[in-house]
Amino acid sequence: MSKVGVIGAGAWGTALAQSLAGDGSEVLLWAREPNLVAQINSEHRNGLYLPDAALAETVRATSDLTALAALPVLLVVVPAQFLASVIAGLPDGDRDLVLCAKGIEAGTGRLMADVAADAAPGARLAVLSGPTFAHEVAAGLPTAVTLACSGGEAQWDRLAPVIARPALRPYYSDDVTGAEIGGAVKNVLAIACGVVDGLKLGQNARAALIARGYAEMLRFGLARGARPETLSGLCGLGDLVLTCSSTSSRNFSLGLALGQGLTAEQALSGKNSVAEGAATAPVLADLARREGIQMPIVDAVCRLLSGEAPAGAVVSDLLARPLRAEGEFAL
Repeated sequence: MSKVGVIGAGAWGTALAQSLAGDGSEVLLWAREPNLVAQINSEHRNGLYLPDAALAETVRATSDLTALAALPVLLVVVPAQFLASVIAGLPDGDRDLVLCAKGIEAGTGRLMADVAADAAPGARLAVLSGPTFAHEVAAGLPTAVTLACSGGEAQWDRLAPVIARPALRPYYSDDVTGAEIGGAVKNVLAIACGVVDGLKLGQNARAALIARGYAEMLRFGLARGARPETLSGLCGLGDLVLTCSSTSSRNFSLGLALGQGLTAEQALSGKNSVAEGAATAPVLADLARREGIQMPIVDAVCRLLSGEAPAGAVVSDLLARPLRAEGEFAL
């Protein structure tokens, strides 16, 4: 079987490596931490980020990024805010980069494909996104994702056989922008849903927030050129429903802590994994304001993260907004 590279040995990167190795393929997994590399290679486990998964022997780890340079397909699974610096460490080469981070770069407002295009101008880019909890993928439970290919069907024909497994089913799209916006915005909305649970506001409130949050995702996405069918699919609505409904979501768990009275600093301290929505929220809110796109739920999350107001007051402000039509484009 052909070897595939995975850059990033967090929970999601490790789960993808395990899934790809399920048919006997060799997978080379890059991790920054030498101790983690040693543990994966000697014990076939990732005790830091995915401790309950027994990894296949064909998953091998390295801390040398250049060791992946000759591989034709690399899945990039590092946190969004580190994507540029990690990709820049790769030697130039003729390869497909499949971007698996979900976020918007702080300071620039760039989506991940734009970041990668600047850091690796010769690479062919695709985006893998959808409703995925890492521990379920690692366990081989059925999962469906969107594989959005900037190179269209020719790139899909190359990548789909590399990524697809009996329990991991990719669906084709060429809407890279839509796939990225769905993944980035849902992280912020998941924080809001966690707040609802932390305040014990009930399932009615959470369902309403998911629906109104999806309207915000759609407004922002359409303004940026995304297609509505993309945002209503796996990488938009599907991912939104999953991450807004479970403490397995890091972003939901962050919101839960905020709703229970913790500050953002308290909720984020001591965590190995990254809640991408915390970094994405202020960038997303700023972009929306500059482009005249109203996203009141995103704004509310920013107020909570900054400590501007307590969770109860933020929710009260949302409920006091003027009454208006429900339609997707109603501001």
